[in-house]
Amino acid sequence: MGTRRINIQVGEIVLTARLNGTETADLIWEALPFEVNGTRWGDEIYFEIPVELAAASDARQEMVVGELAYWPQGHAFCIFFGPTPVSLGEEPRAYSDVNPFGQIEEGFEQLSSIEDGTTVTVTRLNE
Repeated sequence: MGTRRINIQVGEIVLTARLNGTETADLIWEALPFEVNGTRWGDEIYFEIPVELAAASDARQEMVVGELAYWPQGHAFCIFFGPTPVSLGEEPRAYSDVNPFGQIEEGFEQLSSIEDGTTVTVTRLNE
């Protein structure tokens, strides 16, 4: 399978992300597309998706700016773009362990202008 990329549209902002080769990424890819209202939590946007997974072996709380992860506790797709209320510094930190599954390629800093409840649409960019 080639590189899987997705389009993430948050309000008027359109970003491209690359998925990794994990089982989490596989299941999210299969469940696409999503169109939901996102919840803003610090510099994270998350939303519930129809995927149910347990924490993966690589689950963690410390994230990288622009990273995508799945939050098993809330069945949620998470987009990290800066510090959250539980961050220890400037790096994003999840509320509890999340499964990393991808990375936004560029432009994630635009998300700082997004308000809670903004519509998020996620689609496959290529097959």
